[in-house]
Amino acid sequence: MEVSNFAGFKKNSGIPALTENTFLRYLNFIALYIAQGIPEGMLNFGIPAWMAMNGKSPGEIGGFVAAAGLPWSFKIIVAPLMDRFSFLPMGRRRPWVLFGQLGLMASFIAMAFVPDPLNNLNLFMLAGFMVGCFGAFQDVATDGMAVDIVPVNEQARANGFMWGAKIIGTSVSLALGSWLMHQYGYKEAILSLSMLVCFIMLAPLLLRERPGEKLLPWTQGSASPETKEMQLGSWTVILKSLYKVFSLRNSLLLAVMLFLAQGSFNFMATLLPVFTVQALGWTDQAYSQYFASASLIGGIGGMLIGGFLIDRFGKKRMMNIYFFLLIAVTASFILLKAYWTQPVFIGVFMVIYNTLYVFNCIGIFAIAMECCWKKVSASQFTLYMTIGNLGRIAGAKFIGPVKNQFSWEFTLITFAVLIAVVWITMQFFRIQHQVKKIAELEGLERK
Repeated sequence: MEVSNFAGFKKNSGIPALTENTFLRYLNFIALYIAQGIPEGMLNFGIPAWMAMNGKSPGEIGGFVAAAGLPWSFKIIVAPLMDRFSFLPMGRRRPWVLFGQLGLMASFIAMAFVPDPLNNLNLFMLAGFMVGCFGAFQDVATDGMAVDIVPVNEQARANGFMWGAKIIGTSVSLALGSWLMHQYGYKEAILSLSMLVCFIMLAPLLLRERPGEKLLPWTQGSASPETKEMQLGSWTVILKSLYKVFSLRNSLLLAVMLFLAQGSFNFMATLLPVFTVQALGWTDQAYSQYFASASLIGGIGGMLIGGFLIDRFGKKRMMNIYFFLLIAVTASFILLKAYWTQPVFIGVFMVIYNTLYVFNCIGIFAIAMECCWKKVSASQFTLYMTIGNLGRIAGAKFIGPVKNQFSWEFTLITFAVLIAVVWITMQFFRIQHQVKKIAELEGLERK
């Protein structure tokens, strides 16, 4: 049964739409980010550790991680497409979310059937690439939905929930997937995790963006007046507006920060399984258990207090603290090399590192969201994330050359040096100046 809303637009009874209910908004984004984290836990951590355990070189491992991460650099091609086209009766972003989630399910299941993956690295990397493609697609659609429907005063908290959920999905996937691989085998592990991704499909299937929209193409409903007004009808408008806002000084500085920061973090993420397995003699399962626990602690911390700290003390102030602590913790870890033989010591380092990593990502992504021009916010935000993922690919590929030439200590300190460069760059970045310039652009557009 439906009741009239306004101007012939219908409001569905039953489950509230995402724009109507804060709890359902958070729940929807938590579910979708967990769905992204499940395959990433295996592609970025579990499988690299498994490959290291089976004697694969840092270069081969870095190549697989880079292949899986490469599609995330193509998100900027997809984002304008989503801004330009959609099936508005089902929502501006929701049809794209459903498509991406369906592809993520199918590609992850297909990856389970790669024969003898350790000896078919090209096919294995292709499978990882396909999972990355649909993961990136779903991510663009989810971020676009968040930019469209999350109120400004909820953005920092939403980023905390979203990023924390992704870390939780990654850590649970890593721990469970590694255990399943050792107990039952590679195929069984990937198929089992795929079922979790399939279950999460229920969230976008059952939750409308706005009241009155269709759940499915053949059900009742219609496009909302708000989405009709927001939908951009010209490629020229999209590209010109994106160029105007991205050519601002602070937009360019933010792009540099994202490239360097995400590259640094993926450098460390790719290094840790190789370091613990090949330098410290751990099994891949031991690494997975420790790192999953550390990631889980960091993810929960991000969900509970990550957004709160940003709201309470300010984005830039907290980012300065996070960068300083990352450098200090890494330097201390290297100086205390005598304790590397103690698993508890390594575990404590992982917990501190992952907590700071999550808090850092919440902060820098909240900054990116605030610095977007609402007119093309989905495309602009995706462009920032694309640049960050280019940095992640560079960071993964950087492992091979550095480790082939230098010691473990020097390789680890490279991470601290990269973070220091990001920290210095941030001192020239001005958030409020960026917001002011965007307001000026908006004013010019209205004249």
